[in-house]
Amino acid sequence: DDIVFFDSSTTQMRVEILKKAIAAGKHIYCEKPVSENLQGALEIARYAKQKGVKNGVVHDKLYLPGLLKLKRLRDSGFFGRIISVRGEFGYWVFDGEMIPAQRPSWNYRKNDGGGIIKDMLCHWRYVLDNVVAPVKSVSCTGQVNIVERWDEAGQKYISDADDAAYALFELEGGIIAQINSSWCVRVKREDLVTFQVDGTLGSAVAGLHNCSTQHHVNTPKPTWNPDQPQNINYFDHWEPVPDNTEFKNGFQSQWEEFLRHVVEDGPWKYDLYEGAKGVQLAECALQSWKERRWVDVPEIEV
Repeated sequence: DDIVFFDSSTTQMRVEILKKAIAAGKHIYCEKPVSENLQGALEIARYAKQKGVKNGVVHDKLYLPGLLKLKRLRDSGFFGRIISVRGEFGYWVFDGEMIPAQRPSWNYRKNDGGGIIKDMLCHWRYVLDNVVAPVKSVSCTGQVNIVERWDEAGQKYISDADDAAYALFELEGGIIAQINSSWCVRVKREDLVTFQVDGTLGSAVAGLHNCSTQHHVNTPKPTWNPDQPQNINYFDHWEPVPDNTEFKNGFQSQWEEFLRHVVEDGPWKYDLYEGAKGVQLAECALQSWKERRWVDVPEIEV
């Protein structure tokens, strides 16, 4: 019999499916979000711990070359004191009327667990926590921009889930991070997601695969003069970070680590409690949007 159960069903079904797998004695590995809410995420995490099964949640972005390079820069002290982070994620998802949509229709229906905040802030939690610094508070606003879409069968439906979100995060150490997430934006940047980290000694911009740096000593000195054309090509002052190693597929790398954890008791940190942190941040962001204020992100009690 298989000893590992993998779940990539819809978020609404996940907790009950995982409960059945855990009750059957299976080690579990699942997509995020772990649950629609923090209560459900903690419930399944505690149940897995009670039953003694090993468990994991997809944290694939951490295994991408661009973010691995970014983390390497942080760990080496390249940035000095980190000041801020700017993230841009998204692309234009067609509404399905003339051109088929490239995302499933349930993503855009609130009652089916859709919404970009629930989807993407789970990713931003583990990216910020592990690549920059732990998240301490959030201020977020969402939008529903495209109110009519067409599903996989060509039927029109009302899309009432948020399809764009604009979030500010306060991180440990007073670092401010700003991440814009949108399925209603056209791409004019290096990749579908980019992160810029600025520090006192240097800056870096990373996409999914590439990462470029600008050290303090290589920083140009622009002056503000709107009456004259800009004579500095700012892209020329950035240097690519070399690979220096072979990067595997991110999903494959994480799967291999998890399977070694199951079979050999190898090290593993991305368990259901880590997954619950992503659900928690999405909940706090939704609360912030609803109440139009900053919301603190407390420590989760295991």
